[in-house]
Amino acid sequence: MALSSDFLPWPKEHAPGQFYTFPVGGSVADFGPITRTQNPMVVGTSVLGVKFAGGVAVAADMLGSYGSLARFRNISRVMRVNDYTVLACAGDYADYQYLHDIIEQMVRSKLNPLWNTILVGGYHDEESFLGYVDRIGLAYESPVVATGFGAFIALPLMRDAHEKNPNMSKDEALTLLERCLKILYYRDSRAFNRYEIAIVTKDGATILPPASCVTNWEIAHFVRNE
Repeated sequence: MALSSDFLPWPKEHAPGQFYTFPVGGSVADFGPITRTQNPMVVGTSVLGVKFAGGVAVAADMLGSYGSLARFRNISRVMRVNDYTVLACAGDYADYQYLHDIIEQMVRSKLNPLWNTILVGGYHDEESFLGYVDRIGLAYESPVVATGFGAFIALPLMRDAHEKNPNMSKDEALTLLERCLKILYYRDSRAFNRYEIAIVTKDGATILPPASCVTNWEIAHFVRNE
């Protein structure tokens, strides 16, 4: 049975070299408002935080991964919000940049979340603060916090260290963070050996210069893929 040209998805008459618009299904934009990405492209992995006697410290490496490609190796995921507050972010880096620009605004998600997990550290009323909030609004405070793969690998180590020494000094907290970042570099394929650490005390908020861990890969020669 032949189809009538009235029902065919192309024009009845054709002219060589001309452009035609064929009827196709509507795009996503035709069915609703423009939304932020639901498919993160360049993402950051674990963010760590720990409270110490007199302040709080947070850390994040400086890698932006495009899938499994270590695409951007010198991006900052830690920001100084004000004199006594810092923020570090895991997840989509474009959304972090957007959040960075509007951090002082009160934003309601309207089920269109920013694809980030955020760690906030600060100091107020002679007391340090360390909090966590994710893209669906789950929020809590804790003396130790980790996101991404760090929640499975680094967080148990940090909890154990904090339980044994709840009033650790700033130097002890920094040593703990550096140890956890080193372990994540060994164990997390999306981690990187270049990181930033932010410190907040009664004297204010500071982001330390980027640094790297001393690593040893000699054991890699004993690994064999059977």
